[in-house]
Amino acid sequence: MKAYTFDHIYYPGHVIGENALYKHVHYPEMLTRYDSNFLAFTRQLTVEEFKDASLFLREFHQSKGQKHVKFLFPQDHKPSEELMDYFKQEGYDVGFNELYSIEPDQFPTVEENSDIEVKEVTKKELNDYLAFQYDQDMDYGREFADQKVDMHKRNFENPCIMQVLAYYKETPAGSVDVIIEEDAVEIDGLMVHETFQKKGIGSRLQRFVMDRFSDRDVILVADGEDTPRLMYQKQGYTCLGFRYEVQKVYK
Repeated sequence: MKAYTFDHIYYPGHVIGENALYKHVHYPEMLTRYDSNFLAFTRQLTVEEFKDASLFLREFHQSKGQKHVKFLFPQDHKPSEELMDYFKQEGYDVGFNELYSIEPDQFPTVEENSDIEVKEVTKKELNDYLAFQYDQDMDYGREFADQKVDMHKRNFENPCIMQVLAYYKETPAGSVDVIIEEDAVEIDGLMVHETFQKKGIGSRLQRFVMDRFSDRDVILVADGEDTPRLMYQKQGYTCLGFRYEVQKVYK
């Protein structure tokens, strides 16, 4: 297995600026998507350097009508205590993600269930997929959900992205996007509707990916403070590292 890092993780966005301290990623196609509009720091930094960078991003985002700022820190490095104190003082949300990988033949056997059917999204399933996603995206507001529809449609036309939908008794119940690379595929946005939790749908979606791409490594990112990461660990995924991120949303 290759040595994957967070640099292998896909995000819709464009690098529009870069210097010795950070890369500036911007996604005018969807300004409300925090994960596509941020600064990614390339090294450890001081509080004063962070203040300057945050002021730059705040002013840039304000000029675009955006209400947030977001920053990613170098992999496997926790921000200094001084920075952590500053984040708390200024009301930033602090979290971290973990990077996982697995070889498909290491993924556990999944019990068959005739009530569950997993399909690659084609034109036939696209409306079901869009409706399912819209329902989930409404948790973040109508503007976000409306803009996400266009992004899903762009992804549908992208040969490097496969959209997968799971049905439970013919009702859309879960989905995942698969980012296809030469040596690996990335599981992105794995979700199961709350009505259909604990029925094995998440495992069936993953099994579909493992079977379809049995010749490639599978990677994914999980919230370092959320329960799905425990599921991935039990399924045999290996943790390859962590990355801190902070964000703030202004009223």
